[in-house]
Amino acid sequence: MNNTAKIKVIIADDHDIYRDGLLMLLNRDANIEVIAEANNGEILIEKCLALDPDIVLTDLRMPIKDGIEVIKALTSRSPKIPCIALSTFDSDQLIVNALEAGASGYIIKNSQKGEIIEAIKTVMSGQPYYCQSSSQRLVKLITNSHYNPYTNKSSNTFTEKEMSIIKLICEEKSSKEIGEILFMSGRTVEGIRAKILEKMTVKTAAGVAIYAIKNNLFAIEK
Repeated sequence: MNNTAKIKVIIADDHDIYRDGLLMLLNRDANIEVIAEANNGEILIEKCLALDPDIVLTDLRMPIKDGIEVIKALTSRSPKIPCIALSTFDSDQLIVNALEAGASGYIIKNSQKGEIIEAIKTVMSGQPYYCQSSSQRLVKLITNSHYNPYTNKSSNTFTEKEMSIIKLICEEKSSKEIGEILFMSGRTVEGIRAKILEKMTVKTAAGVAIYAIKNNLFAIEK
């Protein structure tokens, strides 16, 4: 994709109201173009093969073919079509299944509007995206699963201070709490945190935790 091309997106959800809202949201962004919609998995696959989108946003619960089947079909082909799973707060295991099927990220449906756009742009850049609203239970499920996008990433590039902050992020501490524990200013913590996210190529605290655990930088309690 060149610098001026829009990100071509296909969206799929069997609830018309949610899909219409998503369409309006994405079409407001100058860098994104929704090129098609679908209300079931079979139609979604047909449209993807015909239109070759850059990114697919798909609900995981759909008729005829569900989101997991769609993700497997689209990410197993060559070239693969990156998929972002759309789900609800009560669907942790479905999200894990979607990641294991090949999804490049996931978003909880009632996430902040800007986060959906951030997820699309992150996945378009080749990085995985984990929703800001990820629960500790979901992070545990992901880290205990077969999903691991970090098999070729080096984990030996973090300073002692960074390692201390990584541990506290994995323990769900806020930047303010981290500063109080490590006797650092909030600004210092935020600066180090930004470097950690850059090194890991992740965008969220959930991404830090998943990266750290998959690379044996932190051991989560079972």
